[in-house]
Amino acid sequence: MTEDLSPAERYAAARERAVEQATALAGFREMYEFGLDPFQIEACQALESGKGVLVAAPTGSGKTIVGEFAVHLALLQGKKCFYTTPIKALSNQKYADLSKRYGADKVGLLTGDNSVNSDAPVVVMTTEVLRNMLYSGSQSLLNLGYVVMDEVHYLSDRFRGAVWEEVIIHLQESVTLVSLSATVSNAEEFGDWLDTVRGRTEVIVSEHRPVPLFQHVLAGRRMYDLFEEGEGQRKAVNPDLTRMARMEASRSYNPRDRRKGKMVREADRERERRQRSRIWTPGRPEVIDRLDSEGLLPAITFIFSRAACEAAVQQCLHAGLRLNDDDARMRVREIVEERTAAIPDEDLHVLGYYEWLEGLERGIAAHHAGMLPTFKEVVEELFVRGLVRAVFATETLALGINMPARSVVLEKLVKWNGEQHADITPGEYTQLTGRAGRRGIDVEGHAVVLWQRAMSPEHLAGLAGTRTYPLRSSFKPSYNMAVNLVEQFGRHRSRELLETSFAQFQADKSVVGISRQVQKNEEGLEGYKASMTCHLGDFDEYARLRRELKDRETELAKQGANQRRVAAAAALEKLKPGDVIHVPTGKYAGLALVLDPGIPAGRVNGHRGFEHQDGPRPLVLTAERQVKRLASMDFPVPVEALDRMRIPKSFNARSPQSRRDLASALRTKAGHIVPERHRKGRAAAADDQEIARLRTELRAHPCHGCDEREDHARWAERYYRLQRDTSQLERRIEGRTNTIARTFDRIVALLTELDYLRGDEVTEHGKRLARLYGELDLLASECLREGVWEGLSPAELAACVSALVFEARMADDALAPKLPSGNVKASLGEMVKIWGRLDALEEDFKINQAEGVGQREPDLGFAWAAYMWASDKGLDEVLREVEMPAGDFVRWCKQVIDVLGQISAAAPREGSTVAKNARKAVDQLLRGVVAYSSVG
Repeated sequence: MTEDLSPAERYAAARERAVEQATALAGFREMYEFGLDPFQIEACQALESGKGVLVAAPTGSGKTIVGEFAVHLALLQGKKCFYTTPIKALSNQKYADLSKRYGADKVGLLTGDNSVNSDAPVVVMTTEVLRNMLYSGSQSLLNLGYVVMDEVHYLSDRFRGAVWEEVIIHLQESVTLVSLSATVSNAEEFGDWLDTVRGRTEVIVSEHRPVPLFQHVLAGRRMYDLFEEGEGQRKAVNPDLTRMARMEASRSYNPRDRRKGKMVREADRERERRQRSRIWTPGRPEVIDRLDSEGLLPAITFIFSRAACEAAVQQCLHAGLRLNDDDARMRVREIVEERTAAIPDEDLHVLGYYEWLEGLERGIAAHHAGMLPTFKEVVEELFVRGLVRAVFATETLALGINMPARSVVLEKLVKWNGEQHADITPGEYTQLTGRAGRRGIDVEGHAVVLWQRAMSPEHLAGLAGTRTYPLRSSFKPSYNMAVNLVEQFGRHRSRELLETSFAQFQADKSVVGISRQVQKNEEGLEGYKASMTCHLGDFDEYARLRRELKDRETELAKQGANQRRVAAAAALEKLKPGDVIHVPTGKYAGLALVLDPGIPAGRVNGHRGFEHQDGPRPLVLTAERQVKRLASMDFPVPVEALDRMRIPKSFNARSPQSRRDLASALRTKAGHIVPERHRKGRAAAADDQEIARLRTELRAHPCHGCDEREDHARWAERYYRLQRDTSQLERRIEGRTNTIARTFDRIVALLTELDYLRGDEVTEHGKRLARLYGELDLLASECLREGVWEGLSPAELAACVSALVFEARMADDALAPKLPSGNVKASLGEMVKIWGRLDALEEDFKINQAEGVGQREPDLGFAWAAYMWASDKGLDEVLREVEMPAGDFVRWCKQVIDVLGQISAAAPREGSTVAKNARKAVDQLLRGVVAYSSVG
């Protein structure tokens, strides 16, 4: 109460209020109806005092308020502000928000697809656009005062993360950086690095969620709380849930129960299980119905499969779920028809529009990367408006898009990571469940995990209660980066700049701990050496003989295994389509029919060294009707054709009926044949003179007769194992020091060899490379240099350029792609040859693809689709031919358009048709569904 204050205290408080009212923050706060949180005020005050800020806070906590304050400061000071985001959809959303607040005349947008009012004082852009501006020395950078990097934790992304570090390193010192991140466990470390490269940076970390999150497990008809009610950070797991899980685990159930001599179907087993138990995994319509009855909608259900998201919508429709009343249905139809008015009726039919609309009218939708961008944007808009109340989404929805819900449902805690099914991490769990709870709408958010057999409540509690989401740099130099840096700074200064990267900062910090371990190991080695001393002679020498003998035996065993592999590979190379073989081992062991011998001839599914290391990979049809591409590990011994069969011309590997008929014919033809067993030969070690010599020397050594020989030998083994470990640690220290700069040196050496660089001079070839961004920047530059694309029509050029961007989602099982004939086929073949030369050159210069540096092989899988679309074929025909979801098709087309734009800028202006045809190819691709990209 001010009445209780002394006159002096009232005067001081009044002065404090007057000072606060004079700040830019005071005027900014008046623009919002709600009060700012303490972490937002702290960050804004730091910004106003001239410091950069790193704000790490949970999803939905309002981090972007700090970014918007940077915009406010820039406008007040007459400076520019660039607001960067990782994805175009998020840029569009932020552009709409800022335009609404500050007026469309003051806000611009720059993405790969759109350029709106790019000279405005505030421009929203993707991070790549800013990186390209920095390298080209764009005039737009003049008077730049602030850069906001939203979702800065993207720098961990192994494909695109390097771009964030490039921007942070190369921005002018006068630019104030605002970094907004999800909650990460090493925010202070990242802040230390920002402090080093950007100057004074305040780190503000907030763990507080503005809307509290409650965790549940839905099992059968009951919703269990995951944690017991109580105060404190360490909450105990709900004992009722633990008891239920224990009871469920104790119920013996044999999945191979038989009924009337037949295997019990999964559906029957589930029905029996439900009858015996109150616990089961609820179906998708059941879950949505339950959430609706408990007032927990709108909800996002995360399913880690596109097909399963679409199937979930259909299951809800077939179950008769309706979440919208008639008034809401009418509003949905109006919005959808308005947003899709530009799409022709014939395309709507191909895109599954009417089934999609039926789901939307009932308040149910899917959301995943395979959808048309327009359809995804409509789902997002309807969800925010409360007209779609149940969304089934893949995890891509968790990345940045502003689509909060009251509840989030996780079907499973396991997802496919591209190589195997793996448990989701605590960081991923936090990111997904962070969507639950809408600020200003919900009092609380709810995360619901569906019960699965063998689920551990303790494991789930560990995911929900852990905040281990460390930020790890993925920064690697590239060819384009190297020529741009050398052109701007010269080689020496460029090397120094790269040494300031977050990747090198983390590597240098990790060396300290390794050095301590090396010191401990050296002390241990002295003790082991004393313990292996023998009174009869030099036990070090005796131990060396034993080690040489063991190494020689191991070497011979490896040689034998290698010879067997070579023999097996040679046998595979003799196989022809129609050969009937017996696969000796592996998941697909048994009778199989060779459809394609799999001997590489140009296309190698993007894997380096496929021809030399992996050998042939035959595509076979198994007797169980599966079409699979096998690997050398499936053939540890040579395989021979048991018989031959004719493969019908009409056979289609994707048709279940075709597979069934041919597998039946295979069993009839060769099911009775018993393959010969492979006999092992005499071991090489039995006749090896070196082994005989070493054994003789061992027996003659004085220490061989020692009573404590084996005790000494154990100490010697420990000594050499620790010595080996210490040497590895020392190599790690050496390898982590100056790693980024050493990679840069190797890249510069290769570019010098190819005449892109001459010392600090960037040649004409190098200047062309500087305009080409992307994974295959050097390959694109070499294709321009050698005139590979000269004389191609726009559609043919689009087909060839697609190989620079496309990557098949499941390369290993992909059949050989269909290609346009004539010029395209010849040019693609030439591109693969050039890649082969570059690949060999990278190996010579020790540039390793496994470390994320270098050129992967071009993938030809999208060439036919790009060619057809650029040749004015209809959407129905193209999608039917390439069997690709509309969203993927549009995304790849836009990436091809982006690279074509780069090629048109980099290609020679005189004596070349490439630049002109690249621009025409862009026009021919940018039509129909590909052109439906909305702004705002």
